[in-house]
Amino acid sequence: MFTKNEIAPILVSTLIIAFSANFLLYGVNVFLWTLLAVFIVIVGNLVVKKIAGYFLETDIETGFWEVYWFGFRKHQHFRKPFPLGAFLPLISKLILLPLNGFVWMASMTFEVKPKVYRAARKHGLYNFSGMTESHIGYIAAAGILANLVFAVIGYLIGFTDFARFNIYYALFNMIPVSNLDGNKIFFGNITLWSFLATLTLIGLFLSLFII
Repeated sequence: MFTKNEIAPILVSTLIIAFSANFLLYGVNVFLWTLLAVFIVIVGNLVVKKIAGYFLETDIETGFWEVYWFGFRKHQHFRKPFPLGAFLPLISKLILLPLNGFVWMASMTFEVKPKVYRAARKHGLYNFSGMTESHIGYIAAAGILANLVFAVIGYLIGFTDFARFNIYYALFNMIPVSNLDGNKIFFGNITLWSFLATLTLIGLFLSLFII
């Protein structure tokens, strides 16, 4: 399901986020459980997106959240895309150190590639539309919804850290900026974005004050 080019970003993102969440302050055993929880959070989100993409006849390719521009002028860009998603977890931990486990978790993004027969239908062999912003938004929303469901499951089975990490992952990915899921959902279906954002904020409140 995942290509060789996708596996490395997933593993690196898992390691960086897990390390940022506790800085090994609570021992190796806690770190390993954190590592497992974060890995399931990320992989679960991506697997559900790939499944949604399959039903929409498109391939999903995932990788680091990268940025190219750092300003508004023509010359204000990096020579190569900068993997911002790999650095923000560490930066956010330094800023939010008192908040246990609350770190930036939006490290992965995805691109869609319609399959050959879908592209053929788009170009007139069959009466069918191509990939739209709504379709891409639905794929992104599937991943966010999966994290919210996983959060509930984590809470019910007593794996509270797993529940929290799912909420945090959904929260940061719902921000409608750059190439994050929230941006895809927002421009694909603003009503759906509002619904998921509300659920995520409710989950955040519960994770901070109840779980």
